[in-house]
Amino acid sequence: MSADNFFDFKVQASNSQNYDLSQHKGKVVLVVNVASKCGFTPQYKGLEELYQGFPKDKFVILGFPCNQFGFQEPGSDSEIQQFCSMTYNVTFPVLAKVDVNGAKADPIYQFMKEKVPGLLGSEVIKWNFTKFLIGKDGHVLKRYAPNTEPADIKNDIVEALK
Repeated sequence: MSADNFFDFKVQASNSQNYDLSQHKGKVVLVVNVASKCGFTPQYKGLEELYQGFPKDKFVILGFPCNQFGFQEPGSDSEIQQFCSMTYNVTFPVLAKVDVNGAKADPIYQFMKEKVPGLLGSEVIKWNFTKFLIGKDGHVLKRYAPNTEPADIKNDIVEALK
């Protein structure tokens, strides 16, 4: 699919149903490739706090589990949902497991990496908990390294909401 806008894509929900990103048109979106067994996994707590800090009709976080980095997301989609809910009380959408790099990278990740490459222009996602901030208009605004704490993104979200 050739798309110029984040909201043009459909991804897969954890229940294997289509998840149309256009349902979030007009919202600021933070996309994160997540993993349950990573050194950065405690960021789920900060992500949930960030999510709770903004009106749901203005901001959403979308988690995309990924097992490409050290096999740190080995569970099934239902096991991942249970872990997120039981361990971190996650209420933001955590979607189906995806690849973020390589030939099988999900098209939404191909799109975001192309729009906002990383260090030295590299499009490769380096590790779990890489984050992308999407504006209300569906344009990719910024990319954050895995070690960027969710709280450190708050001011950029506030700015994007204006």
